[in-house]
Amino acid sequence: MTQNQTITLKPLKISCTSSDCDNGLHCFKNSQKKKVADQIGQCHSCGADLVDWSRVQKRDLSDVNYTFAALKRELIRHYFWHVEISQKAINHARRKGKSGMRDAVEKRIRKSVGSAEPAYDGRQTPGADSDKANAIHYAQHATACCCRKCIEYWHNIPLGRELTEEEIGYFSDLVMLYINERLPFLTENGEEVPRLKPLRCEESSSTEDEGG
Repeated sequence: MTQNQTITLKPLKISCTSSDCDNGLHCFKNSQKKKVADQIGQCHSCGADLVDWSRVQKRDLSDVNYTFAALKRELIRHYFWHVEISQKAINHARRKGKSGMRDAVEKRIRKSVGSAEPAYDGRQTPGADSDKANAIHYAQHATACCCRKCIEYWHNIPLGRELTEEEIGYFSDLVMLYINERLPFLTENGEEVPRLKPLRCEESSSTEDEGG
């Protein structure tokens, strides 16, 4: 398969409530049951208390290595830190370059999670299985700024109010740090990249027969 052909990602089979505790991957999402039992911050499957929430919720970029390590303890975040980014999303980022991505990231944060009550909260950020997903979306899931519910329990910013300029800047920085780590080859000002060509039916069948 050539680089400029579309690769279809397998559907994402995990969600924000998925966990794999035996392999050290948990789910820290809050629930009413956890609030009643005073278990906020613990894994909802095994009860593990692994994150120093006061440290993460300081939102201190000088301590971002700890924040990223903590995020990777949650299955859904770990997935987005390690899943292969689609060629379409990579090409989109290559065209924009680091400078263009920085501008796009801030606009995306403002639009998707900046308001007090974002539309379709919890569903506004495409997953890796979506043809619409770009590298910013991968980064939002990985850094828990994909929706206001995730922002609330990971970053301790309450629902029902607009994000401040400082908070928008912080999440924009997290997303760019992810992009710089996952896509270190991006140029500063972008480059020309050919559009992907969709696979023809016979090519798709041949690829499947050959095991991908």
